[in-house]
Parts: sequence; C-alpha cells; structure tokens
Amino acid sequence: MSPTAATAEDPAVVETFHSLQGEGIHAGRSAFFLRLAGCDVGCPWCDTKHSWPEAAHPRRPLADLAAEARAAAAAGAAFVVITGGEPLQQPLDALCAALGAVGLPLHLETSGVGRLSGGFDWITLSPKPHRLPATELLACCDELKVVVTGPEDLAFAEAMAAAAGRRAPGRAGPQLLLQPAWDQPAARELTVAYVRSHPAWRLSLQSHKWLGVR
Repeated sequence: MSPTAATAEDPAVVETFHSLQGEGIHAGRSAFFLRLAGCDVGCPWCDTKHSWPEAAHPRRPLADLAAEARAAAAAGAAFVVITGGEPLQQPLDALCAALGAVGLPLHLETSGVGRLSGGFDWITLSPKPHRLPATELLACCDELKVVVTGPEDLAFAEAMAAAAGRRAPGRAGPQLLLQPAWDQPAARELTVAYVRSHPAWRLSLQSHKWLGVR
C-alpha cells in the first residue's frame, strides 16, 4: 500500500510521544503530546529550537495522528497536548476535529501570538514580553504561565495577569503560574521568593527534566 499523500490540512509535526505532563496545573498527568513545527517568536531560552523551521519537518496525515492519539488513550493518556514551536502558526481546525473524535480532552500550549483556531478544553498561555499575546488569548486562557529569568519578568507577569483578569462578568480568571528558567539557579530563588509572598501565584517546575523523562 502506498503511503498517504500529505494535504494542505495535514500539519507539519516535529514529534509525537506519550509521557507525563511535566509543568503547569496538569503536571504529573499522563498525556499524549503532539509537537507542531514552526515558530518565529524567537525566545533565547527555548529548549526546542529545532522546532522553529516549519519546512524542516514532515507533514503528517490527520488520520495517522488520530490513530496515535487513540493508541495513547488505550495506554492510559488522559488528554492530548498540542504544543510546539508555536502551534498557532498552523491552522488547527482540521487537526482538532480529527483528534476530537478520539474522545480525549484537547489542551493547547501557546505564546498567544497567532490567531486562535481549533477547539480546546484547556489553553495554557505562556506570553513573552518581546512578542505580546493577542487580546483574544488573554481573554480565554485557562492557565497563565510566565517564564522567569529576572525581576523584569515578575513585573511582566503581573501586567499579563491584570490584562487576563479583565473578563466577562462571571468568568473566572486563569490559574497563575511562574516558571523559573530551567538552567538558572538565581531565577529559581527569585521565583520561589516571589510566590512565597504573593499567594495568587503558583510555582511551576519542569518536573520532566528533573525526572529525566520526555
């Protein structure tokens, strides 16, 4: 049987894998990860820079990705995480429709600089000061997670939290998390001290790196 030909709706994919969510509110839960290619945000601390060039990664048929998600669900995955790169640099409507048929909740991890497409049960927004997120993402995110490298990031985090808190009446604001840069001990100390004295915030750690898992 010849391989399925890629179509315009098929996303460029860096990798897929079944592991534990390592960070954020859902840390420690079994999840199927789909890492999409393409990102022009250009964060210097990014640990997945190989994902930035979209053209360097193959387009994967939607049916194949759904089949992988279904297998992961059978093996214990509780939800699907669409991450990147910056996943909103690709249209996600067809992908979410294909994955939605699997029956698992769909989570999105984004910096918020692209147009929101697709349908999600949980949106993690990780805004960057050099490329501010769209108002749409600030208004609908469930989780606001800011990477901390220095004191200026704490001020930025508070500004983003204030913007995200301006929602429709009756709509709760997002969960607030500060995540120190992985390889910066000073950032860890700064973040821990801030969370200790600012109870609205929660500490997020990249536990998958501590554990040595993907």
